[in-house]
Amino acid sequence: MPANHDTGYKLLFSDPLMVRDLLQGFIDDPWLARLDFSTLELVNGHYVSEDLRNRADDVVWRVKADERWVYLYLLIEFQSRIDRFMALRMLVYVGLLYQDLVRGKQLGPDGLLPPVLPIVLYNGESRWKAPTALDALLPRVPGFLAPLQPSMRYLLIDEGACTPEVFTRLPRNLVAAIFQLEQPHTLEGVQRIVAEVEATTRDPEYATVRRVIAIWLRAALRRNRKSPILLPELDDLQELKIMLSQRIEKWAKEFEAEGEKKGRMEGRMEGRMEGRMEGEVRMLERQLTRRFGELPSWIRQRLSSASEAQLEHWSEAVLDAESLTAIFGEQPSRH
Repeated sequence: MPANHDTGYKLLFSDPLMVRDLLQGFIDDPWLARLDFSTLELVNGHYVSEDLRNRADDVVWRVKADERWVYLYLLIEFQSRIDRFMALRMLVYVGLLYQDLVRGKQLGPDGLLPPVLPIVLYNGESRWKAPTALDALLPRVPGFLAPLQPSMRYLLIDEGACTPEVFTRLPRNLVAAIFQLEQPHTLEGVQRIVAEVEATTRDPEYATVRRVIAIWLRAALRRNRKSPILLPELDDLQELKIMLSQRIEKWAKEFEAEGEKKGRMEGRMEGRMEGRMEGEVRMLERQLTRRFGELPSWIRQRLSSASEAQLEHWSEAVLDAESLTAIFGEQPSRH
């Protein structure tokens, strides 16, 4: 993946509306009803250590649930290879986050550490098969040792594993639209999704995210594996939709004109081929008539429906054959 792809995704998920749609659309649990999305807050870099800040493809949010902060650790994964030890990596990252919260005195009123929801957002082409729990990476140990082992699980959201049914039940979900655009699409499909995103984000609350999505969309359309689309630098979603519509309409006309041109060329080629075949049939008929006299109707029928390879074979056989039967076999019987 290009380097700016990670940055683009981080930009997308640095907007609270995108995080809200990610949680509401792709996590099915009653616990979500306890989240107060109006309190969604991007964790200030002041509270994050240098080790954590250097992880440019991670985003940390916090949101209140039952008056207690919950931290959302989004690990945006763009590796071409699946990381078998992702659960261990998550253990380290969450440990760093907790360390920073302790250092910054960001504890609950009861002095307890806040809960963390670790999410791995993966958009690679192959499906994710790495363990989502750390204990799958550890050997079995004696009973007294088992509870002393570290434990860690993460929530995996694998974009490519999302079925069309998932997207159908999320018609106005911005994250679902982004996931769809990451997958190969026809030009008409891309145009439809972009139009839906533009219509969904017309309310004033989407003013910031509209610009972010427009910037990301332009890069995503350029990366589309099936039909790459190059557009001018635009940060307005409506202008991008119009430009995309004009570009697709232009391509459609060019494609239609190219198809007509190709059709005319193929028609001429077919006409030449048919004319040449007819000439070969007439020539072979003359050769056969000169050697064996008037041709029966069943042989004329076979000649008229013969392939180029059959005509070539018979033209060679007529030089040495002593009868029509030696060339064409016995006359087909009539039933």
